[in-house]
Amino acid sequence: MKLTRQQEALVCIAATEARGDLSALRQHLNTALDAGLTVSEAKEALSQLYAYTGFPRSLNALGTLQAVLKEREERGLKTEAGREADALPASYDALRDGTAVQTRLTGQPFDYTFAAQTDYYLKAHLFGDIFARNNLTFADREVVTVSAIAALPGCAPQLQAHVRGALNMGVSAEALRQIPDVLSRGGLTAEADRVRGAIAQVVDGAKEQDAPVPLSDWPIGVPNDAYAQYFSGQSYVADVGGGVVNVTFEPGCRNNWHVHHGAVQVLICVAGRGWYQEWGKEPVELKPGVVVAVPEGVKHWHGAAADSWMQHLTYHRDAQPGASNEWLEPVE
Repeated sequence: MKLTRQQEALVCIAATEARGDLSALRQHLNTALDAGLTVSEAKEALSQLYAYTGFPRSLNALGTLQAVLKEREERGLKTEAGREADALPASYDALRDGTAVQTRLTGQPFDYTFAAQTDYYLKAHLFGDIFARNNLTFADREVVTVSAIAALPGCAPQLQAHVRGALNMGVSAEALRQIPDVLSRGGLTAEADRVRGAIAQVVDGAKEQDAPVPLSDWPIGVPNDAYAQYFSGQSYVADVGGGVVNVTFEPGCRNNWHVHHGAVQVLICVAGRGWYQEWGKEPVELKPGVVVAVPEGVKHWHGAAADSWMQHLTYHRDAQPGASNEWLEPVE
C-alpha cells in the first residue's frame, strides 16, 4: 500500500519545519494545499512536531501557515478547511491510553525509568493527548515524524526507531520507501538519504556499514553505475551544482589508477576517512577538511579506508580544450 495523498503532501512540510526553512516551508505548504491537503491536517502536523523539533520551530511553522492562508484568501485560491479532531470523552485517561499507543508503536512495553518525568510526558502527553486527536491517523503521524527526524542530523537512532514505529502503526514498507523519493523531488536530498539509510537497516536488515547512510549534510545521490567498471566496491555520486560532484565511497571502495589529462582535479574530503595516492609515493590520509589538488598528468587513485565510509567533493580547474580521463589498472 502506497502513501496516501495526504501523507505524501505532509512529507516535505514536516522536513522543512524541522529544518527551520520557512521559505521552503511556504512553498511546500502552497503545493500541498493546492493538492487538497486540508488546513486542519497541516495545522495538526505542525502542532505535533513541537514534541520532536521544539516549540520555536513549530510556532514559526504555524505562523507561516497562517501567512500562507491569508495570502491564498487574498488571491482567491481554494483551500479546504477540513475537520477538526473530535472532542475526547470525559472518561479519557491520557496516561492509560497513551501507554497503549506507545506500546503498539515500539512493539513492546517501554518504560524510561532513568527519567520518570520524561516517561510520563511521552506516555500521557505525546502518545496520549496528541495521538488521541483523530484528524490525523497514527500512520499519518509516523510519516510526519519520520520525515521531520530525517531533517535532524545526528538523530539516526530515533529515525530508525520511528521507521519501526511507522511499520507498527500501519505504514507499509512500500509506502516508507516512497518517503525518500518525495523528499528528493522536494529538493531535500540529505533528508532522503537519511531515510533510505534507516530503511536499509530496519526493513532490509542491512548492517550499519552496509547501508548507504549519510555521513554529512552532503547528499549521497545515486549509485555510480556509469563508472562502476573503474571502481572496486560501491560508490555513489551527487551533482551538487557549479561543476562540483560529491562522491561517496563504501568501506574499502576505491577507484582504479587513473590520469587526468589537461586538467587539475581538486578533492575536498567532507566526511569519513580514506586515502589518496600518487604513483610512486606514499598514500595520503583523507579526512574531513583535507584538500588535494591532483596535478595534471599524474597517475593516482583515491577511495575509502577499509573500515570507514568516505565522502569527497571533486571538481576540475585549469581545464584545457580536449581534457580527458584515462582509466588504468585496479589498485592492488
